[in-house]
Amino acid sequence: MTHETAQKFLAELPGVRNDLPFSPVLLQKLFMQTGEGALASMHEIAETIAKDQGLTAKLLAMANSAFYGLQAQVTTVQRAATVLGLREIRNIVLAIGIRALGRKRPVPKGFDLDAYWRHQFRVACLSRDLARALNSQEGGGLDPDQLFTAGLLHDLGKLIVAMFRPEVAVEMLTLARSRNIPESLAENEYWGVDHGVVGALVLGSWDLPAEIVEPVNWHHAPELAPVSAREATLLALADALAHEAADPADPQALPASGLAQSLGLSLEDVRPLAATILADESVDQFVQNLV
Repeated sequence: MTHETAQKFLAELPGVRNDLPFSPVLLQKLFMQTGEGALASMHEIAETIAKDQGLTAKLLAMANSAFYGLQAQVTTVQRAATVLGLREIRNIVLAIGIRALGRKRPVPKGFDLDAYWRHQFRVACLSRDLARALNSQEGGGLDPDQLFTAGLLHDLGKLIVAMFRPEVAVEMLTLARSRNIPESLAENEYWGVDHGVVGALVLGSWDLPAEIVEPVNWHHAPELAPVSAREATLLALADALAHEAADPADPQALPASGLAQSLGLSLEDVRPLAATILADESVDQFVQNLV
């Protein structure tokens, strides 16, 4: 496969915004309303979402899942936002949108959507917990909520390739498994671009903020990140730890030690975080509502 083929594919990616189940304008407005320093009221945010009745129904169903463990059922978007927080509502909307993308176009048999979503949520949870751990140290300054969102989206590029170039996704996965190398390395060898770049281009076309797009873009090469290098490194560590917890022999787990060291963390201290999240049945229950 030539790099020219990959470049042609990358040029098509902004069009993916048309495959979202709701207007990209809604997503952009929601991020503006829920960003740091935003002044939008709960009522205004609820109004933004309520304009799409299908999205509202799905959001409430997800909010009432066991993942959040609410004591009482929420029946309005405004109440869900009050109880869960604005950024959590934003994450649910993103998950619903990406789930719908995966249903709109078939993915190849070798692409396990259930496993994909479990990994996304585990990396999201790990990214948030690692950010909190680093913030407890001097000079933390990380945004756990933003990193949760980045973790939720970090492998979007894999899903996009599986949807729009299923034959390419199968060939790259076969290459990775036959040589026992990380999928990102197989992708770069196959057509010169990894799924982080693919995902970031799509997210950029949705007008998501750079604080989320950049860590996704560089999570397999954080040392090259021109901005958000620390966040990209943390996301890479969360990804590696999640792979290691699921399968210690997974080649995608190998970078964990070096990544932890570069962040000033002890691998032995952070491994239990991954083990706890792997054993959390509420994550599986949330995913079951998605796939």
